[in-house]
Amino acid sequence: MKLRIASWNINSVRLRLPLVERFLLEHAPDVLCLQEIKCASELFPREALAALGYLHAVVHGQPGYHGVAAVSRLPLTEIERRDFNGTGEARHLCVRVKAGRKADAGPLIDNFYVPSGGDEPDVETNAKFKQKLDFLTAMARWSADLQGEARVAVGDLNVAPGEHDVWSHKQMLGVVSHTPIEVEQLNRVIAEGGWSDVMRQFVPHTEKLYSWWSYRAKDWRATNRGRRLDHIWTRGSIAGKAKAIRILDEARGWQQPSDHVPVLADFDL
Repeated sequence: MKLRIASWNINSVRLRLPLVERFLLEHAPDVLCLQEIKCASELFPREALAALGYLHAVVHGQPGYHGVAAVSRLPLTEIERRDFNGTGEARHLCVRVKAGRKADAGPLIDNFYVPSGGDEPDVETNAKFKQKLDFLTAMARWSADLQGEARVAVGDLNVAPGEHDVWSHKQMLGVVSHTPIEVEQLNRVIAEGGWSDVMRQFVPHTEKLYSWWSYRAKDWRATNRGRRLDHIWTRGSIAGKAKAIRILDEARGWQQPSDHVPVLADFDL
């Protein structure tokens, strides 16, 4: 069975609904995980997406900020919503996608929106940075406790871990998203859970790979000062079953775009 999973920080799903619709029509993922939907769960545009064949939706939203959701052409079962650092913010959702005849035949999908961490990488002066590090610490504990079940983790993790996941490793070392402590903590999450970084299975660590370009850039394509903040990981029996990945960088040039672009992985189960 083929399964295509996509992830996208949409930066307001209602504002950018036409972009979501375009993406679904042109790229047809089986499951699309969204972050930063910025709406209460009851205001999520379920009917519009159902009209495109995405009849199944699980939404963990809140008014105006954060929020994650999964929409699917295949049945979804909600498994968990975890508050990783006790703030009450909607930043995680776990679902099971039914990809087979049995009720539990499909993998679990964890959809994350890790806090961005503000501007200053200093826990003493920047509470947002402390919140981010606390979130990653809690993720590592969660990751260590996971069982061996097939699992996919996706989302805006707001950390670009590799030297070539940013436009300039040297200049970005003091910038939130690529500081050594953030990279160390994200790598701990990976190590504790035995996760595989699907994108880097297909694109060598020596090649530049980005999924985010700042709104401040006048010409994002020409300057290409990007970061790889959006990730797809696997563990358990689904690890090694990815057949292709894609970062849809052209979506950054669509009308009124998000600063993130969709990332996709194709699996053969």
